[in-house]
Amino acid sequence: MSLGTRVLDTALDRAVVPGYTRIGYSVRSRFWPADPPCGALEGSTVVITGANSGLGKAAVAGLAKLGATVHMVVRDPEKGAAARAEVQAVAPEAHLELETCDIADLTSVRRFAEDFLERHGSLDVLVHNAGTLPPERRETADGNEITLATHVFGPFLLTALLRPALAAAHGRVIFVTSGGMYTAGLRVDDPQYAEGGYSGTRAYARTKRMQVVLAEQWAAHLDADGVVVHSMHPGWADTPGVAASLPGFNRIMAPLLRSPDQGADTVVWLAAADEPARMTGRFWHDRRDRPTHITPWTREKPEQRAALWDLCVARTGVDP
Repeated sequence: MSLGTRVLDTALDRAVVPGYTRIGYSVRSRFWPADPPCGALEGSTVVITGANSGLGKAAVAGLAKLGATVHMVVRDPEKGAAARAEVQAVAPEAHLELETCDIADLTSVRRFAEDFLERHGSLDVLVHNAGTLPPERRETADGNEITLATHVFGPFLLTALLRPALAAAHGRVIFVTSGGMYTAGLRVDDPQYAEGGYSGTRAYARTKRMQVVLAEQWAAHLDADGVVVHSMHPGWADTPGVAASLPGFNRIMAPLLRSPDQGADTVVWLAAADEPARMTGRFWHDRRDRPTHITPWTREKPEQRAALWDLCVARTGVDP
């Protein structure tokens, strides 16, 4: 990337609205790295959570078109079957397997991982895409706040349990996070959001910050296994989740929102590209690694990072 395009790219990012919307996608796609070649994922096995709508469904289609066998992990089998049929309609040759698992339910995660490992000895790509933005605080059966369970504990447990399969393939792990994490520091003093008034958007931003930190930590833990770990944010995309959780934002920004395919582009690229997508522990947006902080006050201390890892170990019962 030339100096001029890098300056333009950074300016789009700092201005937020141009960079996160379809404007940024349109401009950057003229100079970003090449698409993965046809068949780049032929013979590969991919697991993606939250696969029945929005970014997840778009990523399923993109990954399947590159030849991967994609395991679509969903909570609702009926919605999952409908999504699989929609993907199959646009990608008739796609190899799609439907899997049922509630990522927020740790028992469900253990059951799925055990079953998957019995059937598959290796896993090339694990995409943590399942997400939630609730209007009010609620807890799972395990006693965890729902965004923390969905974005942090469930993915942590699933990564740990599928580690042998990822190691066998020297695979890749991708956390689909959010640019909203730029507004949040790492809160390990009140991870369950039990104190003060609850805000779904704040809980979402906090747990997305946790995902970015955990991706960096997992990169260090899995490096010896030859496993690459990334986090990325898709920009602002027009998805059912955004429409339901942020109706005002969705209505105002509708003309500028990215399509689900545009939002999922970097997921597909990270799953299939060669260098620089083999660089581990990076945070990506529009096929370029980005800084994880844009303001000093969000920077975490080493003891906070250690506390987050310890919290995940304590709540999931696994110590990778």
